[in-house]
Amino acid sequence: MSSKVFKLIEEEKKRQIEGLEMIPSENYVSVDVLKALGSILTNKYSEGFPGRRYYGGNEVIDKIENYASDLAKKLFKVPVALVQPYSGSPANFAATMAVCEPGDVIMGLSLSSGGHLTHGAHLSFSSIFYKAVNYSVGADWKIDFDELEKLAIKHKPKLIWAGTTAYPFKLDYKKFRDIADKVGATVVADIAHISGLIVGGVHDSPVPYVEVITTTTHKTLRGPRGAMIMVTDLGMKKDPELKAKLERAIIPGLQGGPHNHQTAAIAISLEEALTPAFKKYASQVVKNAAVLAKELGTVSENHLVLLSLTDYGKGMGYQAQYALETAGITVNKNTIPNEPISPFYPSGIRMGTPALTTRGMKEKDMIKIASWIKRALEEIKGLDIPEQKEERAQYIKDTKVSLAKNKNLLKIKEEVKNFALKFPVPGID
Repeated sequence: MSSKVFKLIEEEKKRQIEGLEMIPSENYVSVDVLKALGSILTNKYSEGFPGRRYYGGNEVIDKIENYASDLAKKLFKVPVALVQPYSGSPANFAATMAVCEPGDVIMGLSLSSGGHLTHGAHLSFSSIFYKAVNYSVGADWKIDFDELEKLAIKHKPKLIWAGTTAYPFKLDYKKFRDIADKVGATVVADIAHISGLIVGGVHDSPVPYVEVITTTTHKTLRGPRGAMIMVTDLGMKKDPELKAKLERAIIPGLQGGPHNHQTAAIAISLEEALTPAFKKYASQVVKNAAVLAKELGTVSENHLVLLSLTDYGKGMGYQAQYALETAGITVNKNTIPNEPISPFYPSGIRMGTPALTTRGMKEKDMIKIASWIKRALEEIKGLDIPEQKEERAQYIKDTKVSLAKNKNLLKIKEEVKNFALKFPVPGID
């Protein structure tokens, strides 16, 4: 037994139960999901797909994968669901490979506007192997569909991504469809952040309007760290070979043997997502986010709050993240639309309510948490990022050290701890 590793796991367990996890892409899985992830299924190699494996001895594994796929098809109301992708980025790579040839034009929301790396960001495969064109958000922080349409007509993309990672509003999938039809593009909806909200009935589904859907399984869906790719009826009608193209992209295109313990855990999370309790959970996530956003002076229509820190100073994302971390509240630094400083030293923070809601927190608790956040942010005033770029890295290091000793932040941390311990974390006794 590795005493060091298990001691570190205990250390992380303490951090999770005593603090407030507010990164919107993180959540807590059930005990059953944890059991599947730690099961003997990790012992088996299963390259290929059910009924078409490269190895023998996969009779049971085939049943598990088929079951997970069937659950996904039922939950999302699609004819095809592939559950082998290791995670979200590989799933998006596979979807792009299936739809496009190298060098084809793809379009996605820019990173600084709340898009994802795999939707066409610089240095990602999506801009290295494909010609990426980014659309953006307007002054209201909402997707500028007029700009999107003009860019689509000009560049004639093969694929248009409809997906976000730091976007607090609902998505209008019909508008994506209408624009795509004008230029003959395929629409791929990346619902990684909102898949749980969609199946929970608190966000519109992209299924009637897109050909392909990708999603992670570990965010609002409350499953293990994995991903799925789904094809809609519209997608199969447009290209009957789409399922086969996606399978070839997954293996041998990108991956080897699937992670069978992960597939089983995905199946369990999909079972859980089919229950009435999950719909109540999804609804509460959105209610909590709306209250949290209002208390912080902004708005949210989903699970996520994007907060500008320009009122506190210049380039305050790092400082806010470190201050809140010292206070026992975990968020992440993030660019804001029309980022005024730098993507490397952003001016905002991103937070959400999925994990808090899993622990049983409600609207009144969001008001309390918002008050702690506002108190913590008072401690970063005057800690503006230096104008000289060469001074910034050292300044941030020094600021992190000083904030870790801040007495007001440490006082909040104790208050947060006493509060958080009242709410159980699944799998932590």
